[in-house]
This record gives sequence, structure tokens and C-alpha cells, in this order.
Amino acid sequence: MQTIKQHHFVTLPGTPLPLGVHLDRHGARFALFSRHATAVSILLFDSSQTQEYIEIELDPKLNKTGDIWHIWIAGIREGQLYGYKVDGPYQPLEGHRFNKNKLLLDPYAKAISGNHIWDFSKACGYSKGHIDADLSFSTDRNYKESPKCIVVDTEFDWYDRPIQTPMEDTIIYELHVKGFTFHPSSRVTHRGTYKGLSEKIPYLKQLGITAVELMPIQEFDEFENININPLTGERLKNYWGYSTIAFFAPKSTYASSGTMGQQINEFKEMIRDFHEAGIEVFLDVVFNHTAEGDHLGPTINFKGLENSIYYMLKENKRFYHNFSGCGNTFNCNHPLVRDFILDCLRYWVVDMHVDGFRFDLASILGRDQEGNILQNPPLIEKISEDPILRNTKIIAEALDAGGAYLIGHFPGRWAEWNGKFRDDVRRFWRGDNDTVFNFMQRIIGSPDIYKRTNRSPLHSINFITCHDGFTMLDLVSFNEKHNIANGENNQDGENNNISCNYGFEGLDAPPDIIKIRRQQIKNFFTTLLLSQGVPMILAGDEMGRTQQGNNNAYCQDNEISWVNWDRLQQFDDIRRFAELLIQFRKIHPVLRQKRFLSGTIEHGFTHPDCVWHGVNCHNPDLGYYSHSIALHLNGAYAKLTSGLPDNDIYIIYNASEYDLSFALPKPFNGSHWLRVADTSLQSPDDITLQGAPLLIQETYFSKKMSATVLISAMS
Repeated sequence: MQTIKQHHFVTLPGTPLPLGVHLDRHGARFALFSRHATAVSILLFDSSQTQEYIEIELDPKLNKTGDIWHIWIAGIREGQLYGYKVDGPYQPLEGHRFNKNKLLLDPYAKAISGNHIWDFSKACGYSKGHIDADLSFSTDRNYKESPKCIVVDTEFDWYDRPIQTPMEDTIIYELHVKGFTFHPSSRVTHRGTYKGLSEKIPYLKQLGITAVELMPIQEFDEFENININPLTGERLKNYWGYSTIAFFAPKSTYASSGTMGQQINEFKEMIRDFHEAGIEVFLDVVFNHTAEGDHLGPTINFKGLENSIYYMLKENKRFYHNFSGCGNTFNCNHPLVRDFILDCLRYWVVDMHVDGFRFDLASILGRDQEGNILQNPPLIEKISEDPILRNTKIIAEALDAGGAYLIGHFPGRWAEWNGKFRDDVRRFWRGDNDTVFNFMQRIIGSPDIYKRTNRSPLHSINFITCHDGFTMLDLVSFNEKHNIANGENNQDGENNNISCNYGFEGLDAPPDIIKIRRQQIKNFFTTLLLSQGVPMILAGDEMGRTQQGNNNAYCQDNEISWVNWDRLQQFDDIRRFAELLIQFRKIHPVLRQKRFLSGTIEHGFTHPDCVWHGVNCHNPDLGYYSHSIALHLNGAYAKLTSGLPDNDIYIIYNASEYDLSFALPKPFNGSHWLRVADTSLQSPDDITLQGAPLLIQETYFSKKMSATVLISAMS
């Protein structure tokens, strides 16, 4: 590439804070952290991203305060492309990987150029297969091939208000921005984009969703995957996006309006649209690792700026701790990295109006700089207590690839993806032995996990399926994973899926098996939506979305992953059942308690707020071979949540292979029982919010593998 030397810019020393780039009326301030750099230059590129660039060298005597390099440049306007050239020691054994030949992204860049396929091969600077290649200094420049940062104007005409839905009223819907609308059957104008997602708000509103949780939208390289689909010969992608390259920048290719900064406004417009509909937006954020990989990975930003600070390094500092399973581990509890993460979260809340975050592999946030688990992790506490983030919802995936499983240990207002809910509910409905007691714990908010630390059911994010694993239809259709298309010889993905195909592997099963599967899906929805805690639904489960048995579709940017909206017609009974259950949950505060129900084993299964039963009243069967349980919720105690009494609710969960007759207790609050739902019945008799009368009030005949919901008729 050719440097343009004759161009002269008026510059001033600038200021060290805030970091990143900030426009004013006459130019822009640039500020970059690098402690061990010996020289820093800003490279300016025109919009055509040709081989020519303008280099502005920073004088360490004028343009450096402490570890911050800074400058003000006159005439810089919105849309300017830039990157950094940073020189310093290249000493991998000491943890330093400075290389002035590699164009670096600004960690605080708010937009990344997205009008071409990036090529990070030269960013690696080594020959594949050479295990010591990173010990040699690469002289290959990658300025042309690398993505560029974009100077943006962050002004926006906001007129929305924070929704702040109470946690007890929250119903989360996890989705992929592209995959939700990219299939032609979505019939949206802007398929696979932020704007296309806005077009589906009426559907989500009708379903009853109060919050969408977006899989990663912070900028990532979807072409970093080099594997080939052995079935089609096509190159696979990084479809999910759990490999961030720019934490402040929304994914450019998810924008329909353009990729040269327009993605910011389109993302904001989407947020505004959701808020107008009363729906919150959470982001799935990945602060546990970055796209730079291990010692042989590319140098994109952090490696070339301050490798020894941003990453957890082993005793031999050439190598990285890998608690993420992705090659490196972000050094989250280094004071400067903590500041970076907090700056990022605040930006998404203040500038982008995001309502909450789900933290991928969040146990890494609790590790010190050597990788040890901390008793009181400062970052986790700071996120919880930060005054700007105080009203956001924060959700942890309480594990990491290093073996840390910290469910129940995230303090304060942290909620957690409750993987034990997923597993115990799956085992119960599959008919496994010795599952009833754990199932009971899950449906009342997992007090065995959260009560001992003085927390509440609202800390439990309950789910049965998520992006990682089988969809709900596949959960009842496949005993084994079918991941050959991922190009890893079916070795990737979880082997223990706690699934069941009911005698036939695959979707095209006989009618009697299809009937059982649909019934089980309704059982799962009943359990999920009527349990204490916060329910999360995987996008498309209500319309029978399938991944054809693939339980690790991270690389499948195709019909395996996209939501096929034509399936709504085929699975309309499931969609209707889920929609009405959501309405039922919203109507009845007894299902949304802020405190734990007290009818536990310590109280003999009886307490004024709830009573456990078996086929005989007041006699729950917790035996090894038991597969059924019934729960009676006292509606009068709903006053603790809503201030108003509620109907009694009686739920029978019969996962056995036998029809069972359950003796019915009398309602505490009401005169007699009405049937709201019975998953063994066909639509529309399977659910009615008004309640269908029962001719017999003393017993209820529960069909095998079914759930039944009764409600008391108020006197």
C-alpha cells in the first residue's frame, strides 16, 4: 500500500478521555490505550478503501498521557475510515505481540466497514502447520485486506422510554437476528436484518413475548470458519457469532440500509420499534474471549495493542489460558479490562437503549488473572452495582469451558440460565427414574439452588431449549445428534441430550408417534410457562422449528437454522397452546411469585401457599419409580405479589406410561374446579382460558404422558 505524505492535517494534542473517537464541530478526538507501545500512527482511508492511505504519527511527547495516546484532527467527519498502526516489542515469550505491519481496529470503534469479505490470513503472519511460526516476526502488511473502523455521528432522535418490565412479568424469546426472518417464508421486506426483525414485532406481541434476547450482534467475522460441509461441498460459516472482533459495533451485515455506519441507526430504529410495542431487547454478549484465538490466531486489535493485559497468559506467556474453549480467555478482572467491559455495557445502554444482557460463559468473569475462581469477583459485583446499569437485566450463563459451574453463585441481582431446570424437566418427561423430587424443585423456582443464598425464584431463567442444542421438536424426534453437515465427523455437539424419539429416529414418524411428540411439546410448554421463575422460549419452538437433528448448528447459515414460517400452519395448535399459556401466566400472579413457595419437603409438602399431592391427596409419591406429581397453588397468597387474590391452580404432571386417576382436593379459594388445559386432548379442547366445567369434582383421569391444569371457580 502507498502512503500519501503530502496531505497536511491541522492537529492538536487532544485529550486522553474518553477513549475511542468523538466528533465535534471542526474535527475529531482520537484516544487509544497502549502501555508498551513505542509508536502509534492513525491511518486514514477513503471510502473506496484503495491501497492508498494517510498516516498521522502521534508524538509521544505531545500526544500521550500516561498510557493513553491521543490527538485531535481537524476536518474529520462522519464516514471517515481509519485504523491504527502500533509499534512495540515483538516478544511472544514475554507476552508482547506488537507488529506495525498489522492494521489494528480501535477497541472502541462504533462501526466496522462491512462492504466486503474480510481476509485475516495476513493478520496471522505465519505458515499454517508450522507450530513455532508465531515466534518469527511477520513483515506482511495487511492494511488493504483488513476491515476499517468508521467514524460515526451518534446523534439520534430517541423518543422511547425504558420499559423496565418487572422480572416476574418477563417472558424471554431467544432469537438470531438473521435467522428469524431470512427464510423467504418470513414474508418481510427486509429479510435477515434489524429492520426485518421489526417487521415481526406484531407476531411477537401477539404471542405474548415481553423481551427478545438477541444472539450476538456485536461485530464478528462470519467467514472465519474454514470447514466444508461434506454433504454439499459448501464452505461453512460462523453463523452464531460467538467470536467478537468489535464490542461497540453492531453487526453491519444485519443492516438493510448500508454497512458504512448506517447499521447504527438501523439498530437504534429497531430498538425504538420494540420499545413502542412494549418489548425489551437483551443482547447476548461475549466478553469471555475474542476472535483473535490462540498464539497462532490473527492480530486484529487487542493482541497488537496490549496482549499481556487483555488476555490471561500462561506462565510461558507465549501461550493463552483457554477457559473459553475458543483459544484465548479475556482477562476480565484486570482493572483496565474491567473498565473496558463496563464502558462497553454503558454504551449499549446509554447510546443504544438496550434493556439487558446475557453473558456468555459468564463464569470467566469470576476468574482472576491467573484463572482462579474468585470469592468476590470485582467485575461481577461492579456490573450488578454500576449506577448506569442498575435498571438493566443481567443474566449469566454460569459456566465456562474450564469446568467452572457456578449456578446459584452469582450474587446480588444477577439472574442465571438454569441448566438444571432444562435437564431435570427433560429427564422427568422422558420417563427417567428417580426424577420427581428434582422436578418439584425446578417448577417452584429451584429453592435448592437459590434459597440458600437468600435469592428468589426470579434469579432462575428457566428454559428447556436454547440455541445450543436440539430444538423442542428435535428433542422429541431424535435420540442422537446428526451433525455430519458441520464438517467435524459428527464429533462436535453434546452427546447427552436427554432426548427421546419414541421409537422412530427422525421427523417422518408414524401418526401415533407424531401424536406423542406433539403432546410432549405441549407438556414442555406447560412446565416452562407455569413454573416459578422467568421462562425463556427458543425462537420457532412454538411452530415446530427443526434443525434436522443437528444439535450444534453454529456454522449452518441455511435452512437448518433459519425459521421456516410456513411451519406455522402445520403446527398452529402448538403455537396457539403456547400463546394461551402465556396469557394464562400473565393473568395469574400466583404463577409469578417473588418469593419461594413454602410447601417443600421440610414442611411435609404442605404449607398455606402450596400443597403437593400424588394420585391420593396429600400423598406425593417420591419413590424411585414414580413418574407423576400434582401441585396445588393457593390463589389467596398471590396477594404477596400482586396485592390481589388469585384463583387456585392445580397442575397434574403425569410422565408415566399409564393413565392415572388423581383424587382432587377442594379449592382453598373458590367453589369448584374448571379445566384450563389437558395436553392429551386435541386442539382446541387442549386449552381454554375460560375453563371447561368438570362433571366430576372428586377425581381427574390423567392420560399417560400428559399435563393437566385446573383452576378454581371463584365463589
